[in-house]
Amino acid sequence: MRTEPSLATVVAASAAVAGTRSRRAKVAFLADALASIDPADRPIAVSYLAGEPRQDRLGVGWATVAAIEVAAAGEPTLRLGAVDGTLASVAAASGPGSTARRRDLLDGLFAAATADEQEFLKRLLMRDLRQGSTAGLMAEAVAAVSATPLALVRRAAMISGDLVEAASIAFEAGRAGLEAVRLRVLRPIQPMLAQTADTLEAAFPSDQPMSVEAKLDGARIQVHRHGGHTRIFTRNLNDVTDRLPEIVAQVDALAVEAVILDGEAIALGPTARPLPFQATMSRFGSSVDSETERTRRPLAPRFFDIIHLDGEELLDRPLGDRLAALDTLPGDLLVDRVVTSDLAEATAFTQQALDAGHEGVMVKRLDAAYEAGMRGGAWLKVKPVRTLDLVVLAVEWGSGRRQGWLSNLHLGARHPDGGFVMLGKTFKGLTDAMLTWQTEHLLGLETGRRGNVVEVRPELVVEIAVDGVQASTRYPGGVALRFARVKGYRHDKDPAEADTIDSVIALLPG
Repeated sequence: MRTEPSLATVVAASAAVAGTRSRRAKVAFLADALASIDPADRPIAVSYLAGEPRQDRLGVGWATVAAIEVAAAGEPTLRLGAVDGTLASVAAASGPGSTARRRDLLDGLFAAATADEQEFLKRLLMRDLRQGSTAGLMAEAVAAVSATPLALVRRAAMISGDLVEAASIAFEAGRAGLEAVRLRVLRPIQPMLAQTADTLEAAFPSDQPMSVEAKLDGARIQVHRHGGHTRIFTRNLNDVTDRLPEIVAQVDALAVEAVILDGEAIALGPTARPLPFQATMSRFGSSVDSETERTRRPLAPRFFDIIHLDGEELLDRPLGDRLAALDTLPGDLLVDRVVTSDLAEATAFTQQALDAGHEGVMVKRLDAAYEAGMRGGAWLKVKPVRTLDLVVLAVEWGSGRRQGWLSNLHLGARHPDGGFVMLGKTFKGLTDAMLTWQTEHLLGLETGRRGNVVEVRPELVVEIAVDGVQASTRYPGGVALRFARVKGYRHDKDPAEADTIDSVIALLPG
C-alpha cells in the first residue's frame, strides 16, 4: 500500500469524484485516497476533500489567488503536511509586510505544484472546489477506512461541529474514541433539521400526540451559556455573540448555570407581530454598538428546544422530556406550541400561527431524540405553498454533478407593458430527467452567451414554488423570490399567461 502523503493523491481523488454521479463510486474514490495516505495526514486529506482548508481564515482574497502566476512543477512532490504547514504560516502572517509575506509563501507553494495541483489549490483557497464531495460522503469514507460505524462518525462530527476532528478520532482511537465524544457547552453542534410536508394532514398522524409549533421566519440561533459566559451561534456555527447583545442579556438573566438552547432570533413590531424577514437579517448581519440602534431594531429570541441544562445532557432524551425542561424557562422566550393528537386542534393552531404573521407550523414527534445535523422525519415543516408561473430568461451551465447540463434558471415575471422583469435564479427541484430535457430545449432557444450564461428567447414557462418574496435592489422590479424551486414546466402555457410583476409585488409582506 502506498503511504506517501501526496497532494497528488487528493487531487486525483477530487477529479474522480467530480467525474461521476454515483454516490457509491464517490465514496469508494474518497476511501481509496484516505487509505493510501499516511494516517498522520489523513485529517488534512479529509478537510481538503471536503472542500475546506484547515485554517478558518487565511487572510487571502480572490485578487491575491488570481494574481499567482508561477511556472508549474513537472512532477508531483508536495506532501499534505507541507501544504498544510505553508497555509498555517499564511494564516499566521500579520502586521507590516504581512501581505508580501503571504504572497511569497503562496508563490513558493505553487512553484512546487503541478498544473493540476495549482488549479486544485486555487479553488481550495477560494473554497470553490465544486467537486461533488460533501461532508456526508466524507463521513462514509472515514467510517470505511477506520472500520467504525457510520452512525458514530456522523454523531461525533455533529456534536463536535467538526468532521475533521471526528475523522481524527476515528483514525486514532476507533470506535471507543467516537463513543467517548460528548457535548460541551460553549462549543456549537450541528442543528437538527426538518423535512417538508405538503399538508398538515400528511404531517399529523391520528394515533399519537405531536408538538405543533409556530414556524417563525427568523434567523436560526444556538445559544450556549456556562456561568457568566454566553455565546450565540448561527446554523452554520458562526459566532455572532457580539451582534446580539439584547439576546445575551436575556439569556444572562436566566436562573441557570449551564444551558444550550435552540431557537430563532426574530424582529418584532410594536404589537409583537413579526417584521419582514429582511428586517431580521438586516439587524442580524451587522454588529451593533449603539443603544439607539438596538432599541430601533431589537431582535427577540424564541426558543423551541433545549439540549443541555445544568449538567444534564438532553441530546438523546425524547422531545417530550426536552419540552418539559424548556418550560422551566420564562414563557415569553418560547415559541408558541400546542401538544395534541387532534387534527382539528392542530388545524386551528396553524391558522392562528398564520394569522399572527408566521410562516406556518412545525410538527414534531414527542418520542424523538435531538438528531444533530440530521434532516429526519421527526420534524416536519408545513407552510402554505405559493406558486408562480414565470418565464426562463437565461440559464447557466452547471458544475460538479451537474457538469454538462444547463442548470441555474434566470426567472422573470411578465411586465404588463411588454417584456419580462427578472426576479431571481434557481436550480432547486430539478431532476436529472428535467436537466437533460431543459438543456436540449433551451439550447434550441439560445440567442447569445455571456461567460457561462446562455441567453434564451423568453418562450418557456416554468411553475416555481416560493416561500414568499422580499424587497430587493438587486433586480429591476424591486422584488426577489425567496427559496424558489422548480415544480415543473408548464407546456400548456405560453409567456403571455405568465404571472405579472404586479402580482408578484402584491405578495410582499405588509
